[in-house]
Amino acid sequence: MAVERTSEGEIASDVILSIFRTNGALLAAGDVLAAEFGLTSARWQVMGAIALPDHALTVPQIARRIGLARQSVHSTVSRLMADGLVELIANADHRRSQLVRLTDRGRATFRAIDDRQAAWVNQLVAGLSGRDLETAERILNELSARLGDSRGVGGLPATDVLNVAQAMDRGTERGRAGSPRCP
Repeated sequence: MAVERTSEGEIASDVILSIFRTNGALLAAGDVLAAEFGLTSARWQVMGAIALPDHALTVPQIARRIGLARQSVHSTVSRLMADGLVELIANADHRRSQLVRLTDRGRATFRAIDDRQAAWVNQLVAGLSGRDLETAERILNELSARLGDSRGVGGLPATDVLNVAQAMDRGTERGRAGSPRCP
């Protein structure tokens, strides 16, 4: 017997398709914003995850923060290290999992892209109300939390959802938008 969507399920399906389109457009915009600095959206996104907290993070912590596979973030960090934008430092809590932090050059590059993003995002949201944007953020955060819930949703265990999402971004550098400072 076929299961029919509720009216909310129909709307949610439309929202999900809109998210897919928006994600692609955000990644493309991020590539354009970061290109002048020799970066991609994925590299900028990882730099943002490193730049925003007040302390250095491990690769697994960065991956969890931005919703990407650890292997993908590790690969991106390696590229950023080769470009002199990040460095690894000793982690007193875990000898085998070093901390990643921006170099002086990395901080300057991130600030320059962040300035470009500020002008771009202000233009992007011109005419939208802060209230509507806050509602969109709240709903997207709730959907994200439900997808990551250990109990899963609709008979699909959350670990399966996360494994599929991570498998999709494994071997690619593009990843998904997620950093508050990434487009």
